[in-house]
Amino acid sequence: MIAAPLPAALLLALLPAAGPAPDHQEEGAVPEGKVTDGVFADSKIYPGTLRAYSVYVPAQYDPKTPAALMVFQDGHNFVRKDGPFNVPGTFDRLIASGKMPPTIAVMVDPGFSASQVKNELGGKAPEGRGWQVKVDGKTLKPGNRSIEYDTVTDAYVNYLNDELLPVALKGLNVSEDPALRAICGNSSGGICAFSAAWFTAGQPKGFGKVSSHIGSFTGIRGGRGTGVPGGHEYPVMIRKNEPKPIRVALQDGSGDLSNDHGDWWLANQQMASALEYKGYDYKTWWGEGGHNSESASDGFEDRLVWLWRGWKDAAAN
Repeated sequence: MIAAPLPAALLLALLPAAGPAPDHQEEGAVPEGKVTDGVFADSKIYPGTLRAYSVYVPAQYDPKTPAALMVFQDGHNFVRKDGPFNVPGTFDRLIASGKMPPTIAVMVDPGFSASQVKNELGGKAPEGRGWQVKVDGKTLKPGNRSIEYDTVTDAYVNYLNDELLPVALKGLNVSEDPALRAICGNSSGGICAFSAAWFTAGQPKGFGKVSSHIGSFTGIRGGRGTGVPGGHEYPVMIRKNEPKPIRVALQDGSGDLSNDHGDWWLANQQMASALEYKGYDYKTWWGEGGHNSESASDGFEDRLVWLWRGWKDAAAN
């Protein structure tokens, strides 16, 4: 049985908190990468869905050398230069300083459901991107988000590796070494990132690095009677399985959500405890923030530097 879609309050909680926009680098301060946008609507794993995505290619990219890769869920929230993460500007700066390898970023939005594509969108991508868009004066949220992100199976990572990434990365030389492949997300996108690594650990095209922000390791989907684990079961799964070759950065705040699905702050602490018990390479970024993008972005650059440490050794192999 599939759980009901997430309440609007949970999605709205991810909107940036009120306050001044973060400072960003001046244009031209370091070599700038190029961002291109696309739309993908040819999935067999999620048939009938449609989504937008962006691809960042750093100025230092050399087609003769496989680039590192980092995938971001809720890509619209990461690609904006005036947003809380500003992946293009942040990558420009860290790659230029040598703190990250030349890394291609794929920032992919969750899918609009097949029924939304047929009935509300008329088969075409909406104008603009975001947690919600306006279509004919009505507000529309990507209806496939929770199915893709909160389901604890390999479906989404298979979708990435077998369907979306071959299209988004066409013509680009990208490493298949898990040590040079990372994945990141907020909230449901955070547990999604961990699932992508969990189900592909150590495999070619697997993801060996995870950055989870305000991760939804809670009982949103799956669980008892469904045949699929719930997100709240990950700490036990970690404890009962041999350690996987995954490096994990966890961010959360004591002001995070507590509702019918679980307690986010406690769930993330349980994740950290399980990772510690099994000897994983992990680090936590704890604070007092809530379930929003501004809190999630606190320490983002530090997490990237920590996640990619030692990258020159991996690239040399």
